[in-house]
Amino acid sequence: MTDQPVSLATALASFDALWSPRIVTRVNDYDVRIAKVEGDHIWHVHVDTDEFFLVLHGELHIALREPDGERAVVLPQGAVFTVPRGTEHKPSAPSGASILMFEPTGTPTVGDRHEEVPAHVDATTGHALDV
Repeated sequence: MTDQPVSLATALASFDALWSPRIVTRVNDYDVRIAKVEGDHIWHVHVDTDEFFLVLHGELHIALREPDGERAVVLPQGAVFTVPRGTEHKPSAPSGASILMFEPTGTPTVGDRHEEVPAHVDATTGHALDV
């Protein structure tokens, strides 16, 4: 981690991979991650942690499977949403987006339970940022 300010625009410009988050900084035991996303992620669940999303650019859709059934939330640029722990969800960005996520260090991007991981989804706990 750096002891200097990090420009999110510069950080996002430093990589092209989709669904492959970069760790911008850490806050206590949490990673602050950024990612470029387009198309669909996968249905997955984080059993022991919430997952926070902030849309930096574009629009993010998150499908949720809740006790009362399925629903979808749409997050425009500047919107935030937290998926509660234990909730199966599937992020997607039909037109592409840049997002910021806040979650415990070591949290896998594909959760604790998930469907088969396709080649376009990076199953990682986040990559170091090269800026």
